[in-house]
Amino acid sequence: MLQVDQVIAHRLDSRVPLVGSVSHYIISAGGKRLRPALLLLCCGALGFKGSQRFNMAAVVEFIHTATLLHDDVVDESALRRGNPTANARFGNPASVLVGDFLYSRAFQMMVDAQNMRIMEILADATNVIAEGEVMQLMNMHNAGLDESGYLHVIRSKTAKLFEASARVGAILSGASTLIENACAEYGQALGTAFQVIDDVLDYTGDASVMGKNLGDDLREGKTTLPLIVAMQRGSPQERQDIQQAIETGSVSMLDAVIAIVKKTGALDVARDAAQQEAKRAIAAAQYLPDTLHRDCLVQLASQLLDRKH
Repeated sequence: MLQVDQVIAHRLDSRVPLVGSVSHYIISAGGKRLRPALLLLCCGALGFKGSQRFNMAAVVEFIHTATLLHDDVVDESALRRGNPTANARFGNPASVLVGDFLYSRAFQMMVDAQNMRIMEILADATNVIAEGEVMQLMNMHNAGLDESGYLHVIRSKTAKLFEASARVGAILSGASTLIENACAEYGQALGTAFQVIDDVLDYTGDASVMGKNLGDDLREGKTTLPLIVAMQRGSPQERQDIQQAIETGSVSMLDAVIAIVKKTGALDVARDAAQQEAKRAIAAAQYLPDTLHRDCLVQLASQLLDRKH
């Protein structure tokens, strides 16, 4: 990961000072680096030690960071990882344009790899992510979104880059189609579980630990799995209260919504859904060679449910 960070620092170089300032601000703000780690772990499990793995790990982190810059503008977020968001610090125009820079820099680095299959996977993933963000935008303040629609959104906007990161690791390693698909399934399942837990934390987490404000999803009118289940299980009045909160984005109703979500057992249902995805990831990992890297992949999926931020 240190070598990946070196690549990131080198490739963030720009002759335009503001580009460097915004890019370094959000990259250095921390973050889990899960997507590049996933790519490196798959390469390790499959025995690939070429330096191109560091470049491609940096590429997926650039794509992810670009989506964060754009997301925070769309969501009007003020806090990420415990710090002011880039748009709060530098303004919306700078955040959008530097996000564009990171996307284009990522594609320059893809070309350097001289691998059309990798370019195809990452180009398709970037397109699907954008579609997922638009779907989420269309569903803002839509209390009628069902579980199927919710899963479609999160598998597009979040899980797709996890899936692509793992698949690229397999492609770099020259893996068989069977192994490549197993890596991709692991990534998709892990990414889905990650997002479901993220949505649970918005109603149960500690804002100081999470590094973002509790209730942000409700304020933005996002109909996530805990709310979908709570509406299914709640009384007509409780269902009406949650619908009103989603449609108005009223954070003043957050305490009431949290109480309903807890009372109906919606959090347990959501956690169970995440656990099923984690089990799917662990099952897919069994197709990889028995190595310490595979053990790490299994451990990552197992511990995902315990995360606090």
